[in-house]
Amino acid sequence: MNLPAWAQCLVEWYESNAANQFLLYGNIADSVLLQTANGPRLGALPEFLLSALLTRFDVVLSYDLGNGIRIEKGAELFSKWPAFQESQKDWKTPRPAIETLTRYFRYCANLARLNQPAPQVGCILKNADLLIPPSSGGLDYNLNALASLIRDWANDSLLTSHALATFLLSENINDLHPLIVNNPRAARIRIDLPTVPQIDEALQQLSASYSIAMSEVGKDLPNTAAQLAGTTLCALEGVAKTKQHRKEPLDSGDLAKLKKELVENDTNGLIEFLQTQRTLNDVYGLDSIKTWLRQDIALWRKNDTAALPKGYLLCGPVGTGKTFLVECLAGEAAVPGVRMQNFRDKWVGSSEGNLEKIFRLIHALGRCYVFIDEADQSLGRRDSSSGDSGVGGRIYSMLAEEMGSSSNRGSVIWILASSRPDLIEVDLKRPGRVDVKIPLFPTSTKRESFDLIRMLLKKRSIDLPADNFATLEAFVPLLLTPGAAEALAVKIYRLARTSTLKLDEVMLASLREYQNPVAADIMEFQIRLAVGEASDLEFVPALFRPVAKSTP
Repeated sequence: MNLPAWAQCLVEWYESNAANQFLLYGNIADSVLLQTANGPRLGALPEFLLSALLTRFDVVLSYDLGNGIRIEKGAELFSKWPAFQESQKDWKTPRPAIETLTRYFRYCANLARLNQPAPQVGCILKNADLLIPPSSGGLDYNLNALASLIRDWANDSLLTSHALATFLLSENINDLHPLIVNNPRAARIRIDLPTVPQIDEALQQLSASYSIAMSEVGKDLPNTAAQLAGTTLCALEGVAKTKQHRKEPLDSGDLAKLKKELVENDTNGLIEFLQTQRTLNDVYGLDSIKTWLRQDIALWRKNDTAALPKGYLLCGPVGTGKTFLVECLAGEAAVPGVRMQNFRDKWVGSSEGNLEKIFRLIHALGRCYVFIDEADQSLGRRDSSSGDSGVGGRIYSMLAEEMGSSSNRGSVIWILASSRPDLIEVDLKRPGRVDVKIPLFPTSTKRESFDLIRMLLKKRSIDLPADNFATLEAFVPLLLTPGAAEALAVKIYRLARTSTLKLDEVMLASLREYQNPVAADIMEFQIRLAVGEASDLEFVPALFRPVAKSTP
């Protein structure tokens, strides 16, 4: 049987006696392909452990808060334990249940020490994060005692010398007690989202079981698997079952939409896919910036990653089209764009756990852009003295490590956007994390403002002649952002459709009454910040270059 990479790693740890306790975290709630006597099928992770990794073990027990201790295998042998009958009253409540399991492990180890036949024992703690979470502050003696007992399963020489293997299942490693997580004798095994070959293998099984649902996409499973990278097998099985019940084939043309829905549902709204048909051709102006970005895309397609940035910083006044540029960039490169939503949570450890989930998705997608809007608010601070119990500092540390990881170069490009880049930690903006800083500005000439308005009106089927600039020049505003120009174009369109005025009159009426939605002092301040951040003065229009000389 071909084991997943994480399972092969686990087997090596156990057979080399390097570890007998395994912290399985990550994509643990997903289905796993099982090889059974009746053929392959999808099943839960505990089933996989039992059928693929614990086949030689005589007794396999499990525990979770809902079911208590359960005998998964070897009930007859377990019942021969002298304390079996007496122990059953302690199978439910956490502390007595863990003590019962510890007593049985010691009993089997003592049998082996006395050269008596001793069963090989496996134990699976499901939802271990509910049993031994991090302490919420202060001394929780009962919780610490539980963590200490479970840690002893990996540390006590009596137990480690016997054939004992224990598995602790938790979606996020940060949700486990530090006594467990920081134990050097316990092996951390991360289970990632399924790879494209694993999805392909699962789709083959689903095609055999749900022939109607898979009739269309089953014609080219490798391509289907590649398009569905980032989804879970459990979600795919759910779609196949639903389509089969409706007697509808899964349409290969809907795979992109399906992937978006599945991934966003699986991550509980922590991310949003940026799906668009736009390209950089849809971006007005910014010729030097678009040239630079297209050069990076060309390098990416050639797998020439030596000069490829790990990240971009888009900075500039509000309304300058930072999000729009990201959407167009993702469309131009034809790779997924993922926007990180609000991953912060009020519960202890939840924010860090949400980040772990996002990182797993990013790794599974392969090439992608990861977009963090309002980065000055989202990224946290190195100094965690803000009264948030250190959450901001931990988030900062996790993001800094992930953004700086050399293994991500050529695979993930981070894009930070902010109108206040001065509030982003300097260490997060340094080369090696953010290599290119791109400033976006409002219009620097009246002609630019006129052409921007004219382009937006044309999209609304209003043809403003270029010759009209001469008569309107005195009223055309400077420092016009794409966001403000959009609002102005809507106003012009509305007035043109609801009044009997001629277009020239509509334009004059609209432009005379225009007020910049951003106060002049704020606009000037944010322009100065953007100029100061720019990694190349080529990105800065001539009007704003004197600001660069005056910026300290």
